[in-house]
This record gives sequence, structure tokens and C-alpha cells, in this order.
Amino acid sequence: MMGKQLIGALLLSAISSFSFAEDITGTWQSIDDKTGAPKALIEIRKETNGSYAGKIVKITPRAGYTPKEICVDCPAPYTNKPILGLDVVTGLKHSEGLNYSNGRILDPNTGKVYSMKAKLSSNGKRLHLRGYLGVSALGRNQIWIRTE
Repeated sequence: MMGKQLIGALLLSAISSFSFAEDITGTWQSIDDKTGAPKALIEIRKETNGSYAGKIVKITPRAGYTPKEICVDCPAPYTNKPILGLDVVTGLKHSEGLNYSNGRILDPNTGKVYSMKAKLSSNGKRLHLRGYLGVSALGRNQIWIRTE
């Protein structure tokens, strides 16, 4: 009897850790891919259509850098909107396993919008993002770190 309870507990543990690992909702620290410095806190939420969106909830101060407060060069509907509270990730969909695709990410510093895909680390603590124009080979990587 003890063996069955142990197997059941292990199975339940594996299932719950797997479902946690797939979930990207929560708060993430974005890291600048050029300097390695923290940039902002992004809160990712699941939308009613099943896609994920992420908004800037805190801009991290960095030495020698004054962050913009308004999205000046951004396309509509982001034009001249405050960067704090702005949805910078939209339309990201879970594809399979720990992979997400078909998203869009806005760089509020340049006003450019990129296609994006992401992969969650197996422990659920890092989100590896790839922003690109056209094909994925032409793009940039960023790693976000879960803050909770």
C-alpha cells in the first residue's frame, strides 16, 4: 500500500511541477541583452483568448541611462503613451511543451515592433525571448528572470 501512495504522490508532484513550468504568468525582470543590466519589470497575464500579454510595471534605474517616460517613436496605438503600464508583449501563444510563439514585442526605446517567440526554462525561472523581423535568424535574444 505504501508503494502506491508514494507513486501517487510522485505522479501528482510531477504533474503539478510540469503545469507550473508551462505557466509564464507573473512578474519578470527583463535584462538588457547588450549590457546585462536589469531594464524593467514586466507583468505577464493570460488574456481571455488564451494568448499572453505583458506590461511594464516598473522601470529599473540604471547608471548612466535616463529612461524615456513617453513612447515617442512608437507606432499607434502606443504613440505618446506613458511607457509605465504599456503592453510591450502581445499575442504570445503557447505552442508546445515550454515553447511560445506568434507574439509581438515592442521596444519602447526605439519604437520598433518585432515578432517574438519564447521558451521557458525547465525550472520555470527564466524566459528566453527571441525578437526578430521577418525570419527568426535575424533578431536578438533576451533572458527574463522570474521575480516571484
